[in-house]
Amino acid sequence: MTTLLDMAIEASRDLPAELQDELARMMLTFVNEGQGVYVLTPEEEADIDEAEREVARGELATAEEVRAMWAKYGL
Repeated sequence: MTTLLDMAIEASRDLPAELQDELARMMLTFVNEGQGVYVLTPEEEADIDEAEREVARGELATAEEVRAMWAKYGL
């Protein structure tokens, strides 16, 4: 394992379990498929489609909402 990968894994230990699992899924997808392309699940595609509709309607998060989201995940 490289030092950089070791550092990234160590840093991820402090993240909430939900984010740790998401990182693990992305890494396994990358390693198992031998490529850097992440394939979205149907649920993820639907979430992105809804987000695009929200942006089109002008429904954007405020700076305060963004800060709260980052704080929720310790970032």
